[in-house]
Amino acid sequence: MASIPSQGKYKHLRACLLCSIVQQPTDFKKNGCPNCEEIMQMKGSTDRISVCTTTYFDGIIAVIDPESSWVARWQRTCEFLVLRKYVRGMYAVRVKGRVPEDVEAELESRGIKYRPRDQTNQD
Repeated sequence: MASIPSQGKYKHLRACLLCSIVQQPTDFKKNGCPNCEEIMQMKGSTDRISVCTTTYFDGIIAVIDPESSWVARWQRTCEFLVLRKYVRGMYAVRVKGRVPEDVEAELESRGIKYRPRDQTNQD
């Protein structure tokens, strides 16, 4: 479960480009992404963290029950539940950027349509 960062550390927060969970870079490095590590492969890799996460995001929402929350449905966290169950935590409302091409190709090979988290591709 993600925790609320202490004041002053918020400037260094990063959001995953695939699931939009917000964490400290050190958390991504130590544990990877708690939702989509299988595809993003950030654990232990500073380079991978820099291409799979971003500091450019708007808003933060708390998701307490990812499976039944209307906020989680609106945020489309349930779309990638085929990857694994989403964790409770803090999620960015809008994330600027796209996942790397290898991640997009992997999602496509699994039959998952990638939708950027910047809300420009709403349907």
